[in-house]
Amino acid sequence: MRENDRPALLTRRQILASGVALAGTIPFLPTTPATAAPERRTAKLRLIAGTRTLAVNGKPARVFGLIGPNGKPGIALSPGERFHVDLVNQAGTSTLVHWHGQLPPWKQDGFPWPQTPPLPAGETRSYDYAPIAGTYWMHSHVGMQEQSLMTAPLIVHNAEDTRADRQEVVLMLHDFSFQTPEELLAGLTKSNGGQSAMPKAGMSEMKMGSASMGAMSSGNMGAMNMGFGTAMDLNDVDFDAFLANDRTLADPAVIRIEPGGRVRLRLINGASSTQFWIDLGALSGTVVAVDGHPVRPVRGARLPLAMAQRLDVLINIPGNGSYPIVAQVEGKGARTGIVLAAPGAPVSRLGGEAGEIAPPVDLSLERRLAAVTPLAPRVPDVTHRVILAGSMAPYAWSMNGEYWPNVKPLMIAHGQRVAIEMVNHSMMAHPMHLHGHAFQVVAINGASLAGAVRDTVLVPPMGSVTIAFDADNPGRWAFHCHNLYHMMTGMMTEVRYPAII
Repeated sequence: MRENDRPALLTRRQILASGVALAGTIPFLPTTPATAAPERRTAKLRLIAGTRTLAVNGKPARVFGLIGPNGKPGIALSPGERFHVDLVNQAGTSTLVHWHGQLPPWKQDGFPWPQTPPLPAGETRSYDYAPIAGTYWMHSHVGMQEQSLMTAPLIVHNAEDTRADRQEVVLMLHDFSFQTPEELLAGLTKSNGGQSAMPKAGMSEMKMGSASMGAMSSGNMGAMNMGFGTAMDLNDVDFDAFLANDRTLADPAVIRIEPGGRVRLRLINGASSTQFWIDLGALSGTVVAVDGHPVRPVRGARLPLAMAQRLDVLINIPGNGSYPIVAQVEGKGARTGIVLAAPGAPVSRLGGEAGEIAPPVDLSLERRLAAVTPLAPRVPDVTHRVILAGSMAPYAWSMNGEYWPNVKPLMIAHGQRVAIEMVNHSMMAHPMHLHGHAFQVVAINGASLAGAVRDTVLVPPMGSVTIAFDADNPGRWAFHCHNLYHMMTGMMTEVRYPAII
């Protein structure tokens, strides 16, 4: 297994200082799409779940990793290629990988049901299904391994990607702590005089600049106290760093691009408990897909990205300069990012703190999205209403008053059109993810819309979002908040239905 070593990091710093091209040094997926389009690859790909060492702000950190056949994190599939993969567990502990947003048969989904237990250390498990094209990702669904970076991109190309002739850039975001996930969770769940022991940033603690206030006024609730007299809560955990492609802004990834070139930026929020605003700086982009599914083009330079969500953004580079792409944490000044730079263009160092606090991530973009291929018009056969609730003290989060694993499954039937209305009774936003299905956002706060098709949607504090999907993939499917610490303290249930015999 290959690890990021210190000499490589020092070389990058030297290159940054001199402005020389970084050809071949970015430890992530290739920045150009695959061109071959086989119907099926006969040889399996190997994905190794293991460990590696990162340098985070000058300190070494041992983390997990999912390393693909090219020795870099993740997997990129050519047009028409099956997901034909051997998962090899070299992590020294049991693990299981979920192919987030993909639609495999339920026993290949990578969730630890009794029928699909974790993969023991030293063993291999095979997967073989027809993937759907787009920007996806993979992460462990065992314990809190996701927080320790058992994650990676999963990019499935289609023929249109090849025809478009755009340079591809993958930007994957993480939150990072030198504490173990267990220590972080313990800090959240133990109380001290009725208050959570873990620092958090609430709206009442934020100093909002005029630009942030302007951005917030276009959000889903529109007021600092949300109109309910109670401050919303942000950022359960006080992380040590935020990473973009495994690096901080103290030593960012620099990706060399063609002057005047065309880029497809694939953004993945792989953070366990953090939401970001993506700032394209001097560039302007066009959102063409969310969670891997095409949407009608939406222009923007500042884009919200909830936990587990993805955005595909087309960018035309205006010249031969350098262009930071920055992700700022909601409710904080902390930021991370990468730099797109023409060959020879000087790269200025950016600070890890912005000049003002970012507003909460909202549904301003969600309201503008429309699916290129929406669900066929149909009245739902069944509607489930799910109440999301919880608080910081005691730190526990529920769905319909139930805490995983002591839940009653949402039972549906094969062939039904299913609607789920998620009503948030808490003062935190919840990025809700349904396994094994692509759903369409059909209402926000009771107002109908023909929104995006996706797999993860943010439900705002004291608000509601309704999704709809066709029950065409029978089995047992997890349905949960993708804030890892909310999920670990109860915010998960099951959607279940058998196949028609």
